[in-house]
Amino acid sequence: MSGYQVLTKSIEVEEVIKGSRFITRFARVDTVDRAKGFLKDLREQEPTATHHCWAYIVGDPHSTTLIGCSDDGEPAGTAGKPMLNVLQHSGIGDIIAVCTRFYGGTKLGTGGLARAYGGGVKLALEQVNTEEKINTTDLSIEAAYDCAKDLEHLLGQYSATTNDTVYSEQVTYSITLPAEYKQELTEHLSIRFGDKVQWKSIQ
Repeated sequence: MSGYQVLTKSIEVEEVIKGSRFITRFARVDTVDRAKGFLKDLREQEPTATHHCWAYIVGDPHSTTLIGCSDDGEPAGTAGKPMLNVLQHSGIGDIIAVCTRFYGGTKLGTGGLARAYGGGVKLALEQVNTEEKINTTDLSIEAAYDCAKDLEHLLGQYSATTNDTVYSEQVTYSITLPAEYKQELTEHLSIRFGDKVQWKSIQ
C-alpha cells in the first residue's frame, strides 16, 4: 500500500551561532490550520524571540501542493525557503518546522542565515523517528440486506475499516480504505452486486 512517512513524535534542537540562539522544532500536523495553530502557540510561548521562521508540508510530500514558508522578518529567502527545501528532500509529510531565533548581536549575513536556518532543520532531522501513513479515502455504501454478509467479507479483502453501520430500509456502511484500492473495489461492487449496492465518496 502506498503512503508516506510522518513523525512519531515532536522534535526540538538548539544551536548557538555567533551568539544567536536558534531553536528548531518539528511537529506533526495534518492540516494547514493545525500548522498555523502550532506556530501561534510558539509565538505565545516565546514572545521575546527575534524571529519565528517556519516551513510546512501538509499531506503526501511527493505530491502535495499544501506547502508554505516564511522568513518572518529575516532578509527575503534566507530562512523559510532553505527550511522548506530541506523538508522537501526529507520525504516526510504532515510536518511543520519552526526555527526560533534570539538575536545575539552579531549579524550573520544572508549566506550565514540560510546555512543557520537550513542547518537547524538538518540537525533536527537527525533525531527524527517516522512511521508510514497510508493514503486513505472514505466511502458510504448502501446495500440490500441479502448482500450484507458477502459485502462485509469483500470489504475485509480490501483492508477497509467500517466506521459506522446504519440499518434502515437498506444497510449503510461508512468505511475507510487505502486510496489505491478505491477504483478496484468500486468496480468489483458493480460487477458482483449490480444495482443492489450503491456507493458514494464522503467529503
